[in-house]
Amino acid sequence: MEQNKPQPNQIQIKATDEKLKGEYSNMMQIMHTKEEFVMDFLNIFPPTGTLNSRIIVSPGHFKRMVKAMDENLKKYETNFGPVSESEAPQSIGFKA
Repeated sequence: MEQNKPQPNQIQIKATDEKLKGEYSNMMQIMHTKEEFVMDFLNIFPPTGTLNSRIIVSPGHFKRMVKAMDENLKKYETNFGPVSESEAPQSIGFKA
């Protein structure tokens, strides 16, 4: 039996070492149109900031993502205790 042969309905994901390092973000901005949600992941270090990544998804996929994040937060809090929401930055013009 071949061990490296993909199983039916499995997708092999390829990622470069650079992508696997990840990007830190301390702020996210969300915008939407009827057809898509746009999420900008930012690093804000006053007086400047940088856009690390822009992710664009359909409304249906966005809803699945929100559900997955909520489920994972609940699992995290079950294992490690409650997480307190941090305050929004005051000097950046942040809008929820």
